[in-house]
Amino acid sequence: MLHLTAGRMGSFMARRATVALTSGGVRMASHGHEVAESVDMSQPMYWDRRDTPLPDRAYKDVLTAADKSLKQKEKGPWSQLTKEEKIALYRLSFHQTFPEMKQPSAEWKTVMGGIFIFLGFTGLLVWWQRVYVYPERPRTFDEEWQAKQVKRMLDMRINPVEGFSAKWDYEKGRWK
Repeated sequence: MLHLTAGRMGSFMARRATVALTSGGVRMASHGHEVAESVDMSQPMYWDRRDTPLPDRAYKDVLTAADKSLKQKEKGPWSQLTKEEKIALYRLSFHQTFPEMKQPSAEWKTVMGGIFIFLGFTGLLVWWQRVYVYPERPRTFDEEWQAKQVKRMLDMRINPVEGFSAKWDYEKGRWK
């Protein structure tokens, strides 16, 4: 069984290698899609964070000729560098300064907008259900019906010792 699996794997790999060689390695064997370039996540990454101010690598990896000459000037005395050159050297290593990192973003506006859109949609849904889905209010919720019900309970003397009718003065016709 193991021998059979190893044989199939070998033939599969041979076919894959042949297809890769014939197509130049740019397209996949059966789907015809271009292969995306993979990123090596084991390499140091760059990020701007206040809690870790020194990233693992510089912001710019690929330097132009002007950047390379500026890097050569960096090795000399810094008193000979102009302010613009010092800023350019800083920007080669870092993308943002601390004040730029601390600057508040306008993300709260997006969050609040999303919340209000959600609340508005929910309100519309509740209104639609009240108009088109729910039945009409029962007549027992009307003020007139409830007044008649209270009068009926008093006439029947419901719970006359400690309850509802005990709080009604039958002689004066009002609540005690």
